[in-house]
Amino acid sequence: MPQEIETVMTKRQSIREFDPKVKISRDEMTAMLKMAITAPSACNLQAWKFIVVDTPAGKEKLRHYFMPFNFPQVDTSAAVVLFFGNKLAYKKYRKLWQGMYKAKKVTKEAMEAALNTFMPLYEHASEAMLKTDATIDTSLAAMQFMLIAQAHGYDTNAIAGYDASKAAESVGLDPEQFVPVMAVAIGKSAKAPVAMRTSRYDIGESVDYQ
Repeated sequence: MPQEIETVMTKRQSIREFDPKVKISRDEMTAMLKMAITAPSACNLQAWKFIVVDTPAGKEKLRHYFMPFNFPQVDTSAAVVLFFGNKLAYKKYRKLWQGMYKAKKVTKEAMEAALNTFMPLYEHASEAMLKTDATIDTSLAAMQFMLIAQAHGYDTNAIAGYDASKAAESVGLDPEQFVPVMAVAIGKSAKAPVAMRTSRYDIGESVDYQ
């Protein structure tokens, strides 16, 4: 493994207390999220939506439905990025492929094949399938964001401890369309990294070959 990739992956830790003086410009945040969306997604649907909460007013909203043990991350981080899955992402799928065709990234035949194959699949999909696909896609983007943040010199903390039923509406999204997947606090740790890391189970317990 290239040293820089290994360093990014192994240096990442879950940080619960950030340096409140550290701020992240919206230009840099956008650049990191732009890299995050190179993550794979089912049928290239890109069924995700990100809300960056980086203002005191925005963070105050989070405190209304986040669990108290996550308040330190909310209060001290430079921002909290909310990751939502978009169950209706397929409705803009045709426009995506048409744009790729106009930009000569794909042939007309490839565009028509994708639309004729995948569009009917999603147009007739069950609620469970749409939610599952959106959740998986968004989880991949969130993990990629945490690694990109590490490469930029920032620390992160993935958060699921909040009332998911209030997440979408609190930021002006339709709760019927957008599935809360996780929140990621980002900033720089207020303390030096600890020498002892959490242990992982032996890989033999997790892997079988067939």
